[in-house]
Amino acid sequence: MLKVASSGVTPKTVFIGGGGELATAREVLRHTSIERVVMVDLDAKVVEVCKEYLPEWGGETVLNDPRFELVVGDAHKYLLETLEIFDVIIMDISDPIEAGPGIMLYTKEMYQHAVTRLNQPHGVFVTQAGTAEAIPAAQNASLDSDPSCYTPIYNTLKAAFDCTVPFSSNIPSFGGDWGFVMAFQNPTGGDESVVANLEQDWKVPANDLIDGLIAQQIPGQDGLGFYDGITHVHMFSLTKPLRKSMAKDKRIMTRDNPIFMY
Repeated sequence: MLKVASSGVTPKTVFIGGGGELATAREVLRHTSIERVVMVDLDAKVVEVCKEYLPEWGGETVLNDPRFELVVGDAHKYLLETLEIFDVIIMDISDPIEAGPGIMLYTKEMYQHAVTRLNQPHGVFVTQAGTAEAIPAAQNASLDSDPSCYTPIYNTLKAAFDCTVPFSSNIPSFGGDWGFVMAFQNPTGGDESVVANLEQDWKVPANDLIDGLIAQQIPGQDGLGFYDGITHVHMFSLTKPLRKSMAKDKRIMTRDNPIFMY
């Protein structure tokens, strides 16, 4: 998010789907360029509980920030109905579990609509995407389907956006690597020859470029606790087993044919 889609354009408006613990909003609001954040979460109780018991995750500081707007409601419905355009859309939502509240936010139809809610040509969409662990077939033989939705989410975003970049981060409380996918349009329009370069630019930027952007966007602080240039390269370097598994999985998630985790 430091510079939208590597373009040098500084983001000002952000939509967050979910995010009830307020930590995502906390990190977004640390960027001095941000002028407006809209967060839509289904459960007001989650926000209240986290405000009381996990204030360090955002709490009153986020809720009282004049740039922040909390909407208690359905993020899917909100995005379908809003006329507002955002520089960044972040989906900090529950996994695509059968009968879960977030499944429609992972569909091709939703991603295609998200394109229209982004400030083009430099808007960025990013979503959490479940576990980023490859599960060998021998261990998966007893299951009806692959319990990981990481690749289907990546494939589905790739069907809606020009450029799609998967990445992961180790989350100790989750017991392993967790997946995320970022997507954006090709700012050159129809020139498809540049797509691979645009995706690659995100994976291997110069360390000092990332560190410089952090210092520019979050001045007066000792950087960030986790993220810097070296960490960035690690996050965008998926393991070999996962890359091999992704190459074989062609599934796409649609409204009529959703794919469930677990």
